[in-house]
Amino acid sequence: MSTSARMLSLLSLLQTHRYWPGDELAQRLEVSGRTLRRDIERLRDLGYAVDATRGVAGGYQLRAGGQLPPLLLEDEEAVAIAVGLRSAAAGSVGGLEETAVQALTKVLGLMPPPLRRRMDALTSQTETPTPWGGGPSVPAVVLTTLAQACRDDELVTFDYEARGAEVTHRRVEPHRLVSLGRRWYLVSYDRDRHDWRSFRVDRITAPSATGQRFRPRDLPAESALAFVQAGFKQIPQRHAVRVRIEASVNVVQRAVGRYGDVTPDGGGCLLEMRVDALEWPVMVLAQVGAPFVVESPGELRVEVARVAAVMAAGGR
Repeated sequence: MSTSARMLSLLSLLQTHRYWPGDELAQRLEVSGRTLRRDIERLRDLGYAVDATRGVAGGYQLRAGGQLPPLLLEDEEAVAIAVGLRSAAAGSVGGLEETAVQALTKVLGLMPPPLRRRMDALTSQTETPTPWGGGPSVPAVVLTTLAQACRDDELVTFDYEARGAEVTHRRVEPHRLVSLGRRWYLVSYDRDRHDWRSFRVDRITAPSATGQRFRPRDLPAESALAFVQAGFKQIPQRHAVRVRIEASVNVVQRAVGRYGDVTPDGGGCLLEMRVDALEWPVMVLAQVGAPFVVESPGELRVEVARVAAVMAAGGR
């Protein structure tokens, strides 16, 4: 084997984290003890923390280091990680959605075609659920296709159904995926409309990377998140929510995240939100689990009573 191939084989053995006697490792790799020691030193130079025990029965063992070096994965491990990252991108671990998509894009970019097809077969029918029942699901393949196009600066096409409008075909330069309000948004420059747009990913169908690269443009906002939030402010929301809750500001803020304003109010706090649908504030109140009084809108009081009746009936 070449030096590079031999070191990869050595690393694959060490990553089992078992203790390897030096003679056994050298035998596996068909090298001398001296060559094995040189290869171990090369791994250490790359950031792998390899412990050595001297003597006749000496050997080597890989331990956790101060930083994460490159990993070698078996086929099944790579598929399992990709599936897990898709689950995290769906919001199964709150706050990690965007990071999970970025990591998933890196893993997919390194996967050989046979592994990619296996992973797609496992997850092609799964969808990324919208937590709290906040909206439609997103096919996992849509999310990863768009993420890869963002990473590669590759023109993408898709069909889009805007709110209250017919389906239109779009050609866009994808910039960034943003997770906001329990939904995914794609921030892109629309080639046909010659302007920046944000698209709700659950309304995107049949996304396709064209293979055509583009030079990234300057986004007219501080960040992709700020761009999406600015678009929200231009859209009138149906409901202005005001609820007084007998809980601390910190508890309520953790439940609502960045999607509402929480201010101190006597021994409790005041929650204010602007929403299109009432399911989200109802779920926030349920998660907080403290006494509350709905000041507005009246429709929220009706929705709370309806959900409470359903829950009470189901708990009998």
